[in-house]
Amino acid sequence: MKIRAVTPEDHRAIGQIIMPVFRAGETYAIDSKISEADAMAYWTSAEKETFVAEIDGEVLGTYYIRPNQAGGGSHICNCGYMTSAQATGRGIASAMCEHSIEYAKSAGFKGMQYNFVVNKNIGAIRLWKKFGFDVVGRLPEAFHHPSDGYIDALVMYRSILS
Repeated sequence: MKIRAVTPEDHRAIGQIIMPVFRAGETYAIDSKISEADAMAYWTSAEKETFVAEIDGEVLGTYYIRPNQAGGGSHICNCGYMTSAQATGRGIASAMCEHSIEYAKSAGFKGMQYNFVVNKNIGAIRLWKKFGFDVVGRLPEAFHHPSDGYIDALVMYRSILS
């Protein structure tokens, strides 16, 4: 598996990964009717560094990293991750998480925070905990799930010093 910075040639493959997730409306607080152009602009905007994970030239996952806040909060980063449906269970998300932590360290970040982890996203929560993230906050009924109604979102954090 190779994880590398995104190129414009990756946009089609990224769109095929992110659009079904956004359309489902189950894990990201993004309008499920977002246009593909707006989704791509969101995922690859200038304040983010975006990466893809590929095997044999096929893009199977993507993530972005950015400062979580400006100014005094810019030493903590935030990431968003997605994998294609056919990548499930192949270690793509684990590899991207590990890559993002190492990349964040090399970029000088001191911690990593996930601001809004939908509590029904059990696989992601399990993975983040495996990589040392703790639930540091719960936002009651902060997410409107398309079938489960109003459910909680979690704030997860880990230090990435040393």
